[in-house]
Amino acid sequence: MDSLVQLAADPTAWAALATLVVMEVVLGIDNLIFISIITNKLPAGQQSRARRIGIGLALILRLALLGTVAYIVHLTQPVFEIFGKGLSWRDMILIAGGLFLLWKATKEIHHSLDPDPEETAGGGASLGFAAAIGQILILDLVFSIDSIITAVGMTEHVPIMVIAVVTAVTVMLLAADPLSRFIAANPTVVMLALGFLIMIGMTLIAEGFGAHVPKGYIYTAMAFSAGVEVLNILGRRAKKAKRQAA
Repeated sequence: MDSLVQLAADPTAWAALATLVVMEVVLGIDNLIFISIITNKLPAGQQSRARRIGIGLALILRLALLGTVAYIVHLTQPVFEIFGKGLSWRDMILIAGGLFLLWKATKEIHHSLDPDPEETAGGGASLGFAAAIGQILILDLVFSIDSIITAVGMTEHVPIMVIAVVTAVTVMLLAADPLSRFIAANPTVVMLALGFLIMIGMTLIAEGFGAHVPKGYIYTAMAFSAGVEVLNILGRRAKKAKRQAA
């Protein structure tokens, strides 16, 4: 208890907390985009429940990993080499997660461009509930490990890590339904989000092989693309309003 009071009185701890919360929220956005795209393929009555379960699993995984911080740190130690490059368990998990994101995003883009005639005609869901939760769980694991290793690298205080993780997941929970509705109401946003997932997947693979990709470049590109898409949406709404007025 005394250590917690001392930590609360330390300005450095508050600065670390603020920085870590921002980092965890940014990492959570990647996770949330994937969850939104997957759950939007479920029947309307199951979408909100699947999002809550997916985000709940993300919180459980992050808190469980925080309980094994000492072990998580060792995930960065090389276990074998390929062409002179040492790969750790973290590297292999990032590479596998990146490959999964590339496969899933490419598959979704192909489906958007050439949908299954039976699904289009029936208008039904194209994904089962269990399959959706399984896919969300895989990416939750990847993003959770990346999130916790980021937290460990920024502070040594577990209470700060816990507060940052819970805050980030709370933001994910609050933003999940509005983001999913926005994606569903604007089909072009789906393609943009899938493009983001491909970029994130390539970044995970690159980091798994030891190539550091500055996150600022990635998120600046995403913000610029999102800004252009917002202008497109506003332009379409303005044209629609003019046609209705005429």
